[in-house]
Amino acid sequence: MKRVFCLAALAAVLLGHGYSAQAAGIEFSVGQTSDSTMTYRLGLQSEWDKSWWQSEVGRLTGYWDGAYTFWDGDKTASNHSLSFSPVLVYEFAGESVRPYLEVGVGVAVFAHTEVEDNKLGSAFQFEDRFGAGLRFAGGHEVGIRAIHYSNAGISSPNDGVESYALHYTMAL
Repeated sequence: MKRVFCLAALAAVLLGHGYSAQAAGIEFSVGQTSDSTMTYRLGLQSEWDKSWWQSEVGRLTGYWDGAYTFWDGDKTASNHSLSFSPVLVYEFAGESVRPYLEVGVGVAVFAHTEVEDNKLGSAFQFEDRFGAGLRFAGGHEVGIRAIHYSNAGISSPNDGVESYALHYTMAL
């Protein structure tokens, strides 16, 4: 288990180094699960150079997201996860403030297969997200996000876990 987690950490560092020159921002997030587990997330985002369906209303774009999350539980020992996800963003038009909605599906690797009372079944998990927020002139953003982790039935048990968080992204 530790070997898989170390390999995933190394892969995340190498991926982060590979696109750090294009990085759009660093994300700080704090959240909570339904079991009162606190989550603290540190992420690196790299904006895509693409834009679709651009109009007076807004545009569809996206970013790559790599992150480390610390899970601070009340009932069990803490947990750690690394994740990587492509994220689609619909950004509404605006001068100094642009509201947005985001969705993404990626992958994550957990250090342990339990988060509070949730038995994940394996260290490998899929990461599904939905969020909304505001982007400000200068590249800063604030928002809310729901992230669900599940192994999609690859192994049993598959309790899954959700984190509901507030996040701030600072432009680099």
